[in-house]
Amino acid sequence: MKDPISTRDIGPRVGTPLWLYMAAATAAGAALLAVSSVELGLDQLTNLAREPLVWVLLCMVILGELRPIAMPGQAPGSGAPTSLPFTFALVIFYGLPVAALIQCVATVVAGVARGHAPHRTAFNGAQYVLSLGVADAVLRLTLPGIVTSPWVPAGGELVGVALAGAASFLVNRVLVLCAVAMHERVPLRQVMFKGLGQQVYVNAVLLSLSPLIVIAMTHSVLYVPLFAFPLGALYSSALLLVKRDHQANHDELTGLANRKLLTVRARREVDQARQRGNRVGLLLLDLDRFKEVNDTLGHPTGDRLLQTLARRLIHSVRPSDLVARLGGDEFAILLPQVRDAAAAREVALRLKGALAEPVRLDGMDFDLQVSTGIALYPDDAPDFELLMQRADVAMYVAKADRTGVESYDPGKDRNSTARLSMYSELRRGLAEGALEMYYQPKVDLADERPVGLEALARWRHPVRGLLTPDEFMPVVEHSNLFRAFTGQVLDITLARAALWRKQGQTLPVAINLGVRELLDPDLPETVAAALREHGVPPNQLVLEISERTLIEDPDAATAAVGRLRALGVGLTLDDFGTGHFTLAQLAGLPLDEVKIHESFTARLVDGTANGHTVVRGAIALVRALGMRAVAEGVQSRELAEAALDTGCQSAQGHYFARPMIARDVMTWVAAHDTGTPV
Repeated sequence: MKDPISTRDIGPRVGTPLWLYMAAATAAGAALLAVSSVELGLDQLTNLAREPLVWVLLCMVILGELRPIAMPGQAPGSGAPTSLPFTFALVIFYGLPVAALIQCVATVVAGVARGHAPHRTAFNGAQYVLSLGVADAVLRLTLPGIVTSPWVPAGGELVGVALAGAASFLVNRVLVLCAVAMHERVPLRQVMFKGLGQQVYVNAVLLSLSPLIVIAMTHSVLYVPLFAFPLGALYSSALLLVKRDHQANHDELTGLANRKLLTVRARREVDQARQRGNRVGLLLLDLDRFKEVNDTLGHPTGDRLLQTLARRLIHSVRPSDLVARLGGDEFAILLPQVRDAAAAREVALRLKGALAEPVRLDGMDFDLQVSTGIALYPDDAPDFELLMQRADVAMYVAKADRTGVESYDPGKDRNSTARLSMYSELRRGLAEGALEMYYQPKVDLADERPVGLEALARWRHPVRGLLTPDEFMPVVEHSNLFRAFTGQVLDITLARAALWRKQGQTLPVAINLGVRELLDPDLPETVAAALREHGVPPNQLVLEISERTLIEDPDAATAAVGRLRALGVGLTLDDFGTGHFTLAQLAGLPLDEVKIHESFTARLVDGTANGHTVVRGAIALVRALGMRAVAEGVQSRELAEAALDTGCQSAQGHYFARPMIARDVMTWVAAHDTGTPV
């Protein structure tokens, strides 16, 4: 049966070293077969075809090709064929021409039965002919007086037979492993000595039976099939060991390597990379929304989907790369040799594309996305355990940020030394009042007058200067600092709003809430207390909730939004269009306005009709739900006009104003409250 995860039946590209090698070996084998067959005249072939012994041997060789003795570490179905003693007996008894012809016929039959590609079958036949030709040549050189057909070796001639067997084994191994090394793109020495001791032992046992088979051939054809019993016992015991080894090191469902084999192989590759001075890459992949398939259609359908995706992974990487299933819907790809992070990212993007193709099962199309994390040795970790951990961190960043592929970044690793250092510095900074608020105006698109402000946090770091939220918010969201941070943002913002209110300016001021802040059960009381303390009415405070926040836990987030609405504050959905939040979900939320993310609004001026239509439709539905539509990231007059034309009532972006410090806000508002264009 054809191995579903094998890549050896994929033909090499024309002109590649592997193609040239296989073509040359196949041509050499075919030439030797043709030359040796000249020795056999038509009459001799006819006489051989009438001999029952020849047909019995042909059957034994075919059966032996289908029953190879695999070694632990090899897949079932590979290894030394139990046809070897019969083929070598043919060389001894009849000579090369008959042995080569029978072996080629058996190779073709076995190749068809096992579903091998034609190029693979042709190469296998050729390497057999070449190795048998070497054995025949050694016999002729060491025993020049032998009669080639038929010939039974005497006791003193067994040394020559042993030398011929050793030469045949050596040539066969070199021919095959050269092709394997080129196919897997690894050095020849890496595969040449792998399992050599076991292979020598097994081949020696098989070849030692050949003289006995020759003796049986001279007495009675009925003796020859009896050798199937000891060979069958040897095959069965070896197969049992291989199956146990395979089960211990491979995933039962997909046939991929499991965590145990990944660990062993990765440690070995890291050790070798340490000696060679190169890089090893590790990719961790997690299927998005796979749980929905299992929950909706059942585990049998989910299992078939995993098997299909496993085959796609195998055929999307190099033969030398290792694909493993870690459990559930999580996979790992080990790249034993990778140039740099960019090369590893190319592999990740190729895998993402392969898995993104819809899978059709039971009349339905399944369209799954994958989140991939990348880590490299020695760039990101000094050993496999840490490499695994950091690839895992990168994968969860890719999943959380919905980017699909992420390389390990210490700044996003909440367990890294840099992250811990930043945590300590931020905690100290909050205690020392290092948090600053910048304000960006929001304007009415009809007359460009200011209609609100968004408060944006900045951290005045003692060494690195002014840091934006991208640089420190991951630390806030994954630590116990989020309550202190939210409290300070509210205090600073509302204190400033109260001051502006005394000066006659009552523009609503918005602050942003993350996932943990929104789901904090104490948040409503914190907001209410801050409003009372600073004397700011609730309608002058707007809380902005990102789309990603609502997606992570929709039920809890909806309940939290309801509690905040009860306070009387304004509520805005921020960054709409960056995730999978639907307008149907939007209809169930008590929101005042929706901010359309800049990646979405940019489609209004990208020259594509489809993009413009999609944005226009989304804005129309937002307005139909009774909410205001706000365009974010407006960088040009063209985009401002397009947003107004599409139905947005207001907008925010650098075209109107960049974020500014608090003392500049009143001056800017006074200058632009007349509707004068910027």
